[in-house]
Amino acid sequence: MFQAAEQRQSKRGAAITTLELIYHSVVRSVRKTHNNAFMAIAVNILQSLIFVMTFYVMFSMLGLRGAAIRGDFLLYIMSGVFIFMTHTKALGAVVASEGPASPMMQHAPMNTIVAIASAAVGALYIQVLSLLIILFVYHVAFTPVVIEEPAPAFGMLLIAWFTGTAIGVVLLALKPWFPQFVTVFSTIYQRANMIASGKMFVANMLPSTMLMMFDWNPLFHCIDQARGFIFINYNPMHTDWHYAVWVGVAILMIGLMGEFYTRRSASISWGARR
Repeated sequence: MFQAAEQRQSKRGAAITTLELIYHSVVRSVRKTHNNAFMAIAVNILQSLIFVMTFYVMFSMLGLRGAAIRGDFLLYIMSGVFIFMTHTKALGAVVASEGPASPMMQHAPMNTIVAIASAAVGALYIQVLSLLIILFVYHVAFTPVVIEEPAPAFGMLLIAWFTGTAIGVVLLALKPWFPQFVTVFSTIYQRANMIASGKMFVANMLPSTMLMMFDWNPLFHCIDQARGFIFINYNPMHTDWHYAVWVGVAILMIGLMGEFYTRRSASISWGARR
């Protein structure tokens, strides 16, 4: 006798509802790292600065500044650090996002795709805001920042974020089945990219034997291509951003298929296995 009235939404209304849900989930994911959103951004800025200063001191002490691109040396270091951190932060955020067995999934509008999107966008938001603040302070307080092609350079950062998100989706799909393996692999991958990402050198200066050790990595292509757009004196000849895009698309499709299969097999008991 008493039945709930079925509410049907148009495609436009469903899209707006989904975007609104993603927005609120992004805010929640940003505040998850710290109760104060400004403190979460400040912590990320501090991490970026520590990375930049560490590599600056290391390059200076080892006498490797001559191996860098002719131009602003700190901008050369920051280009690698920012793109590397965007990639790894996106991967970590997606892996740590809500899974199919999470209590959040009990709420009707919520689903794993929204959780993945909000975690990825939240990581990108923090990284881009940190990047803009650091570059602004460096430009005003130290020396003018000159980026030859800012739009394509920012595009390389987005591709690095996209590939990190794609790898994170694959690991998130595997997480309920192999929780320990995913944790260990995620840590090893992020640590290995400290060198494998190529942020400490450029592809044009590597011999062909060493180039083969790095050109499998889409992040290596993103960083090298970004430096080609940032510096007028560098023209990357051994990397291609199209490769990073297609690898990211392929990995994302595999991850989404795995996530769909995992979601169908979701069990509340998974929470006790972690």
